[in-house]
Amino acid sequence: MITVLLVDDHPVVRAGVRGLLSGEPDITVVGEAASGAEALTAAAALRPAVVLMDLRLPGLDGVGATAQLLAAQPATRVVVLTTYETDADILRAVEAGAAGYLLKDASRADLVSAVRAAARGETVLSPSVATRLLHRVRHPRAESLSAREVEVLRLVARGLSNGEIARALHISEATVKTHLLRTFAKLGVNDRTAAVTTAMAAGLL
Repeated sequence: MITVLLVDDHPVVRAGVRGLLSGEPDITVVGEAASGAEALTAAAALRPAVVLMDLRLPGLDGVGATAQLLAAQPATRVVVLTTYETDADILRAVEAGAAGYLLKDASRADLVSAVRAAARGETVLSPSVATRLLHRVRHPRAESLSAREVEVLRLVARGLSNGEIARALHISEATVKTHLLRTFAKLGVNDRTAAVTTAMAAGLL
């Protein structure tokens, strides 16, 4: 029996995924969690074979929860199940140890197949994600943005000033400026607007 833990902060989404997996004789949902911290607690208690993990979670996000969970339980297979498919999100999840990356619009057949494949130790990627990763390998960028640089740029895209970004991330304004200058250099641009536009075009945001 493949035991599954569902991690998503929306109860409707969890109920939907549980419904998609119900009726499969070899799969059972043993628990649910609404945050990264809850996921760690539930995983430690339930020891599921597969965890379906959303990326956007309150507090500890899906990537952080994945890394911590796998550090404690390396035999567990984490499959990201999310609506986001930017290069940065995919790479962060893979680097954290995720065994798969699926989008929430996956069909019931694809979801069931992914759970079984992950439990067998296989890597599971939705077609669009596989295409993005293949493109990334074939056309590597000279330099990738760090996770913090992407975080800063996302806040720039939301219209925050350097001071507001500094307060949001609990860093100094000077550090924000340093991150932005490095980002400009990596993207080959000279200002904030161009950086956001270029990053979006490249799938980084």
